[in-house]
This record gives sequence, C-alpha cells and structure tokens, in this order.
Amino acid sequence: MKELVIDLEAESKEIRKRYRALLRACKPTLQRGDKQMIRKAFDMALESHKDMRRKSGEPYIYHPIAVAQIAAEEIGLGTTSIVCALLHDVVEDTTITLEDIEREFGKKVARIIDGLTKISGIFDPNSSMQAENFRKMLLTLADDVRVILIKLADRLHNMRTMDFMPRDKQLKIASETSYLYAPLAHRLGLYAIKSELEDLSMKYTDPDTYKFIARKLNEKKAERERFIHNFIEPIKEILHEQGIKAQVFGRPKSIYSIWNKMRKKSIPFEEVYDLFAIRIIIDTVQENEKAECWKAYSIVTDLYRPNPDRLRDWVSSPKANGYESLHTTVMGPKGQWVEVQIRTIRMNEIAEKGFAAHWKYKESNSDSGLDQWIQKVREILSNPEPNAMDFLDDFKMNLFSDEIFIFTPKGALIQLPNNATALDFAFEIHSDLGASCIGAKVNHKLVPLSHKLQNGDQVEIITSSKQTPKEDWLSFVVTAKAKSKIKSALKEEKRRVAEDGKEILERKLKSLKITYNTENINKLTSFFKFPSSQDLFYNVAKGAIDIKNLKEFALSEKTTEQQNGQQFNSHISGLVDKINKKDYETLLIGDDLQKIDYTLSPCCNPIPGDDVFGFITINDGIKIHRTNCPNAAKLMANYGYRIVKAKWTSQKELAFLTGLHIVGIDDVGLVNKITKVISHDFKVNIRSITISSNDGIFEGSIMIFVNDTAHLENLIKHLKQIKGITGITRFDSAN
Repeated sequence: MKELVIDLEAESKEIRKRYRALLRACKPTLQRGDKQMIRKAFDMALESHKDMRRKSGEPYIYHPIAVAQIAAEEIGLGTTSIVCALLHDVVEDTTITLEDIEREFGKKVARIIDGLTKISGIFDPNSSMQAENFRKMLLTLADDVRVILIKLADRLHNMRTMDFMPRDKQLKIASETSYLYAPLAHRLGLYAIKSELEDLSMKYTDPDTYKFIARKLNEKKAERERFIHNFIEPIKEILHEQGIKAQVFGRPKSIYSIWNKMRKKSIPFEEVYDLFAIRIIIDTVQENEKAECWKAYSIVTDLYRPNPDRLRDWVSSPKANGYESLHTTVMGPKGQWVEVQIRTIRMNEIAEKGFAAHWKYKESNSDSGLDQWIQKVREILSNPEPNAMDFLDDFKMNLFSDEIFIFTPKGALIQLPNNATALDFAFEIHSDLGASCIGAKVNHKLVPLSHKLQNGDQVEIITSSKQTPKEDWLSFVVTAKAKSKIKSALKEEKRRVAEDGKEILERKLKSLKITYNTENINKLTSFFKFPSSQDLFYNVAKGAIDIKNLKEFALSEKTTEQQNGQQFNSHISGLVDKINKKDYETLLIGDDLQKIDYTLSPCCNPIPGDDVFGFITINDGIKIHRTNCPNAAKLMANYGYRIVKAKWTSQKELAFLTGLHIVGIDDVGLVNKITKVISHDFKVNIRSITISSNDGIFEGSIMIFVNDTAHLENLIKHLKQIKGITGITRFDSAN
C-alpha cells in the first residue's frame, strides 16, 4: 500500500514537471489571460482522465500533455490549439460533453474538439473505416485547419509511444500513418514531422531494415561529422567575409529516405552517398531574402562544382504548401555529391512548422500558395466521390503529388499536379471549358486532350459546342476536379439513356411473354453480369442486348435449378481438393493462430521466415502478404478490419518462389559460376533466368525456389563471394 502512495506521489511530481515544460514551450505565443486558460484546460483533462492509464501503464494525462507540447513546440500553434490538444480525448473517453467545453472555453474550442472527436468516431463498417475516417477529418479542414494539425500531433505522439501495443495494432497504425498521415504532414509543409512519421512507420512495418540502416549510420557517424566540418568551414569563412549572417550545419537524412533511395536505385547502403544535407540559414530582412540566398549559392558553387541538373529554385516559385528554398547538389572534396539547401530564417520556420508559420507571416505574404491549396481542398470536398476509397485515391493523387506551373495565354499562373494533361488544365480553368474541350495548343502547337503538360508550358484550350465528356477521359485526367466533373456528366448521361432503355426492355419482354417485374429485372441483371439494373437498361438502349439475348435468358431460366445444383457440387469438390492439397504445417492464422486455408500473394511472394499478415479478400479467401509488401500500407490503412495475424511455424521442406537481382562486372564464365552455386551447391531449382550485359556491366534476374529466409540468406551470402558480383537484392516476381 505504501509503495503505491510513493508511486502516485512520483507520478504527480512528473505530471507537474511535464506541465511546466509545456508552459515553457507555449511562452513565445502567450498573451494576457492565456496561462489561466491553459491551466483550466489542464485541470479539466487531469480530472477527466484521472483513473485512466495508457498501455504502458503510465497515467493517461501524459498523452494530452505531450500532444499539446508537440502542437506548441514542433508545429508552433497558439493557445487555442494548446487548450484543444489538452482536451482532445475528453469528449470521446470521459463524461465531459461538448456543451461543457463550450460553456468553459467558448464556441471556437468546442468546434475544434468536435472535429477531433468526429475523426475518432466509427463509421460504416462495410466501407473502409480508415478511408471514411480520413474523409471526415478532411471535411473539418473547411472549418478549421487546426483540427488536422492537432490530429497530426496526436498521431506523432502515438507513433513515438507504440512499443506497448500488440503487433497487429502496431502494423495497422504504422501502415495508416505512412499511407495517409505522413503525406498529409508533407503537404502541410511539416517536413520534420513527415520524416519522423515515415521513420517510425518503417520501424514497425520493416524492423530489420530499419535497424540495419540505423546501425550503419551509427558506425559511420564520426567519419561523416569530420567530412561535414571540412566541407562547411570554407563556406562559413567566405559568408562571414562578405557580411552575410548565416548558420551552416549538416542535417542527416531520414532512415526512410535512405531506404527509399536503396530500393529505387537497387543499390546497397554503401552506395548511398547523400546520407546528409548541408543547410545554410540566412538571417536577413524579407526584402533582401532572394538576393542573399543567391549570393550564398554563388559562394557555394565557387567553392564546389555544382551539378547543373540538380538546381531547384523554390525561392522564385514556392511550392503549393509555402515551402521556399534553394537546393543544389555540388561535388565535395572527396569526389562525392553533397546536397546544399539555402534559405532564410523565415523560410526555415515555414519549412519546419509549415502551416502554422504562415499565420505569423501572413500580413507580409498574403498571396500564399497555401491559401490556394486550402481553397483546392474545399473544392474537392464540395463535390466528393460517394465511394470513400475513390475519394481518398483522388485526394492523394492531387494533394500529395509534386506540382507543375502552367501559364494561360494571358500569362496567369496555374498550379497542377505532376502528370496533369491539357484536359486537366481546361477543367482547372472552368468546368464548362473542360466539358466542351476538343484539343489544346501547347506553346502554340496543336496537341490532343491527353497531352501531358510540362513545367512552364503555355496552354490555350480549343472548344466545341458539340463536345460532351467521354468515358475514356477518365483514363488520362489526374486532378480530382476533372475526374469529379467527368463522372458527374457521364452519370447524368447514363441515367438519361437508361430511362429510354427501361421502356425498350419492357416492350421486348412483353413480346416474349416474360413478366416485367423487380424479380425478373434482378435475374436479368445477374444473367448478363451487370453491377446494377441501370447498367442493364443502359445496355438495352445502346443495343448491346437484343431480343436474341433475351431469348437465351428465357431458355436458361428453365435449367437454372439443375445448373445451380451441379455448380454447388463442383465448387465443394474443388474446395475439398484444394484443402487436401494445402500443406497446413506452414502457417498459423488469426488471433488464435489456427490452421486455416490460405494462398500466398503473388505481389510480394512471402516465404517462411518473412514477417507476414493475412488479408481477407472478397473472392479468394485469405491471402498472405509480407509486412513490407508494396501493397501492405494501402491494405492495412484502408481495410484494417480485414487484416488477420499470421505466423510461420515449423514446416516440411517446401519450396517457395522468390527473385534475386544480381549486378556485377562481366567476366567469362560468370553465369556458369552463379548457376553452379544455385543448382549444384544449394540444390535449388531455377524457374527462370534473364541475363544482360552492357559495356562490361552484368545484370541478371533469377527466379528460384527456396525453403525459407534463412535458406535464401545463406544462398545470397555464397553468391556474393563469387568474384565480380557487386550487389544482390531480393525482389518480388510482380516487380
């Protein structure tokens, strides 16, 4: 009993300490009366959560304090947001109501808390809960963007403290984070938070690779710091001589971005040279910013030779999320490329704190790209897809992609996502312009609607009063606005044609003496394999279904029962056959880890020893994926309720298909040596082998059957010992 009292006292002391740290973080934005408001919110949260504990056993109040601290310190939000962060879980988890919040803190706080509570609600279980959840979250953006920023702070703290969660929950939350929240942080200009969310997601979805890169970075830390010191010293000297006040330092790249580079270029860690970036942050007034940044650029490129293809000027044309910076890549003293980022204190604050920093500089920069972005979000939300998943894909495509700048004939600047077409541009200008568009002139040259635009193109749209939106337009437009307007027009046209088809079908059925009723319409829809009766009517109107097809339906009705019986028996015997063939000794599935039938997904070809999960499909039973499968994040983020645990157990000697990508210096007999190790030494069957040689460089892709990851790793180890081989990576057959 005494020990419990000591623990509670220690906890009480720790809570006070954390609260004081929060107040210190809020200090830069505090105004009169703010401290009392924060104290009132803290007291309410402390009282509401007093009997609650986190999975780690810690008092629950640690979480809201931490979320408020992130909001203040790392995002730069003010008192209203701090109050909301402290109270973000009280309505959902305790007896406190929104009315109580409004009475104590006013309408604005209550509205933000309401937005945060809605995000956590449970929606239609038949659709993706995560996608619907995300959509609801974005709907609140139209009211107050602070809802999103506090939600990001909440997610970041949950990711930082996820060690005590069960493995399946870790996977689901980490996947959802990398799929939705990290790109959203990026788009809001919160680069530091975006990088940390990506790293933390990887820590749980691909722990082995994460630990491997972290270890490698640590081994080379001292050497890297020496290099950075030698690189920046001469830059510092010349900046000082020329009277430019600036900080110069090295910033390590995130583990996730290093892994991304290894994966995209199929190179080992040792060949990733840009493990860090040099940052120059200039202290100057706003009117001198551009000139000072270019002066610093000139100093750097006088000292080190720049790569002409790697200059990025976001000072003259900031990104849509407000990001401003000059990026260049130069050749360092030891013959390796080094990325240098040049920006001012104001630009750096916007890069680090994103959206929140814009409020601070709003008066001097009212023509903010971010305001346009928020406007675009509202536009998408005003006409969303009924299907949450389509909406989410459209939203990600538009708001999480890099942008290009396109000029109208009169020189106005329009921002579009990468890969946008002439038709996207037309819809961006006006819906009617898009709907009647028949072509475009890009830089005075005639191009089709599907022409992909390049940065800096000048575009003039050509229209015709006879033009109407076409189905195939959806295959090449990328903006949510264009897709939404095209789908809407097609839907209206289809509805109109289907009405005519309905009357035609009624007449045709009458001539065949078939009753026109709901039951028969449903049977017809099923017989012709249409998703809805409207599709049936539409195809009748278009002439795709005529009297001959309807006679076939009438005949088939007579034998349906008999066919159904045969199909059922055939399905059952096929299933029994499949179950008999399946070796149940390889994988245990579900919370109770039972032996259930499954198939291995071809998109990532899991083998025993891989970290895996099960996904319940609509038609193909349970499919097994690797947790670092290219599709895993999307599946877990969008269909978390269809994910089941899966774990390899002892198995018989079974063979599983996987692929190896081998790179090396071409030599006589190299292929023979490789196949000897695989077939002779390891007795592994080769399914296929593709070899190419170019200017003395050898590249090969080999599909082989192995028993498990240990077997595969041992084989790779022996292959690497062959003289001339410089790199081996595992790949999935779908790649």
